[in-house]
Amino acid sequence: MKDRLVELYKYRELLYAIVYRDIRIRYKQSIMGVLWAILMPILIVLSGLVIRYAYAIASGRSLQMSDVGSVAVKSLPWAFFVSSVRFGCNSLSNNPNLVTKVYFPKEIFPIAAVLASLFDFFIACGAMMVLLITIRIGWSIYLFWTPVLIVSLFILVTGINMVVSAASLFFRDVKYIVDVFLTFGIFFTPVFYDIRMLGKNGKWLFVNPIAPIVDGLGNCVALHRSPQLIWVAYSFALGVIVFIGGYTFFKHLEPAFAESI
Repeated sequence: MKDRLVELYKYRELLYAIVYRDIRIRYKQSIMGVLWAILMPILIVLSGLVIRYAYAIASGRSLQMSDVGSVAVKSLPWAFFVSSVRFGCNSLSNNPNLVTKVYFPKEIFPIAAVLASLFDFFIACGAMMVLLITIRIGWSIYLFWTPVLIVSLFILVTGINMVVSAASLFFRDVKYIVDVFLTFGIFFTPVFYDIRMLGKNGKWLFVNPIAPIVDGLGNCVALHRSPQLIWVAYSFALGVIVFIGGYTFFKHLEPAFAESI
């Protein structure tokens, strides 16, 4: 594992080049340009606010600015997750010439998909900061947890990309299964809603490793609360396991990539 990571580091310039290419292709001849990076979060926020407003009316209270901020913050990691996995799933099959004719660590492709989506994530974060300042959310000491949560998400999604990118070469319907999970996964992740709305049973949603990260970011940035550290540790530990397992799975299948692409 260590030797493989060292080899990957030696090809870091190629990784940067592929990330740059993916970002350039994504926005080339696009009318909206980088505004596409914030379109999906905006749609998620609008959907979430409709649900929050309906819940506020049903519970006899008004919609708070903290609710708006929470939905806005939690939309970003979910949009990053969806974008990373969708692009990562096709990252090998979309580069047949490079996969079959040139030697280099092929895990560069799923990692590049995550990094290109991370570029979109940071653009959307800039727009979100403007929103949070406008609605006067403020800040707290809990903001220092955000790098930990983002790193946890990065490790988890990279491990997932290793699995789905390799599997999609051998089973073409993997990308359709991934799309189904990504479409309905938001309903099992506390993006639109606060986990506390579900009472004690809401804890079961934290079995989904994305949920503690998304909920934790909403708490730290918008609600000025500490993330639930036990569940954050769970997400981080599971992310490391998924990364190691996914990387091992990827390297095990790598010799057969050229025959299956």
